[in-house]
Amino acid sequence: MPKLLTLPFRQWTRMSLVLRILIGLIIGATLGLAAPQLHFIGILGTIFVCTLKAIAPVLVAVLVTASIAVAKGGLGPRFRMVILLYLVSTLGAAIAAVVFSRLFPITMELQTPAAGNDAPSGLADVFTHLLTNMVSNPLQSIASANYIGILFWAIITGMALKHRASQTTIQIVCDFSDTISRIVKWIIQCAPFGILGLVFSSVSESGLGIFTDYGKLLLLLVGCMATTAVILNPLIAFMFIRQNPYPLLFRCLKESGLSAFFTRSSAANIPINMNLCKQLGLDEDFYSVSIPLGSTINMNGAAITITVLSLAVANTVGVEIYVTSAILLCIIATLGACGTSGVAGGSLLLIPMACSFFGISNDVAMQAVAVGFIIGVVQDSVETALNSSGDVFFTAIAEKYDKNPKKLKNLNE
Repeated sequence: MPKLLTLPFRQWTRMSLVLRILIGLIIGATLGLAAPQLHFIGILGTIFVCTLKAIAPVLVAVLVTASIAVAKGGLGPRFRMVILLYLVSTLGAAIAAVVFSRLFPITMELQTPAAGNDAPSGLADVFTHLLTNMVSNPLQSIASANYIGILFWAIITGMALKHRASQTTIQIVCDFSDTISRIVKWIIQCAPFGILGLVFSSVSESGLGIFTDYGKLLLLLVGCMATTAVILNPLIAFMFIRQNPYPLLFRCLKESGLSAFFTRSSAANIPINMNLCKQLGLDEDFYSVSIPLGSTINMNGAAITITVLSLAVANTVGVEIYVTSAILLCIIATLGACGTSGVAGGSLLLIPMACSFFGISNDVAMQAVAVGFIIGVVQDSVETALNSSGDVFFTAIAEKYDKNPKKLKNLNE
């Protein structure tokens, strides 16, 4: 390649990835407002998200397998801690959503024709779905991005390799893992162009109208998620590490939350989160499992969405919500959120399940799901940003709680 062309390319790649993403964001928004007819620009975003979704299941499978195969022990307390952090933060988010919904009660115009019933009818359906996914065919799990199944079979395979395979075989698996990781790095370098396309599509198709229709409901959802991100999660972290968690939090929101906001997929953001964990100096054996696990069970935003919309439906139809009912809703939202998929709109289909515990019919509840899809351009973006940035944040907190300062020397830089 001529030097005249390589020089701008090198200068571009030497810039901070976040800065490049912001440049792409600004260009995409500008083009979306000025030239919305240029639909081909949106293809950049579609290709970027599809590429991330395609590589993420393979990345998780090989990284978890390799990590388990070479692990020397000592990770058990960290896994217990990060799972505890995930669940406590999700329950806390649901409680915050109940409090905000009681302080600022919202009602909706439920006039949308009832949608089809593809939602789970109760927690038994959610757990059955999770267990079935866990033992599904491993190759099918990778092809369909079933992360519960991927994690289960990757852990089993890694344990088998650890106890029976030769060092040569384990090294081959590790080399393949490194190869996939390098491919992911190349894909992440294309993030600015992908974000450009995603922002263009959102702005050209929705404009600013989404902020006026159902504005109060959207404001309540975003307010709950923002409170969880900047107050509740740091408070939980401080209770465990007794240190200022905000430098780490802001970095996670900037580098993970920003990309997740536009991809609207926790699954697609897994490679970006793993790359951030590597930059933070975290233990790869740990984060290669905790990050995909977090994309499945760390669902603060999903718990908020389920809780707020369910209470809005209850307010609309005149159902009285008592303290015991609110507590039950928080538990249901927490457990149900852990079963949501890591794709756009995954939490909405669990709203009828939560509403069913208040005796609200499925026909009425499914109308709230339709409303959720209308505001989903913003709601699901903020929800995913909260969920995905929290995966890295609590992974780092769990490792810091494990008192390994050498691995965490860059956390607050």
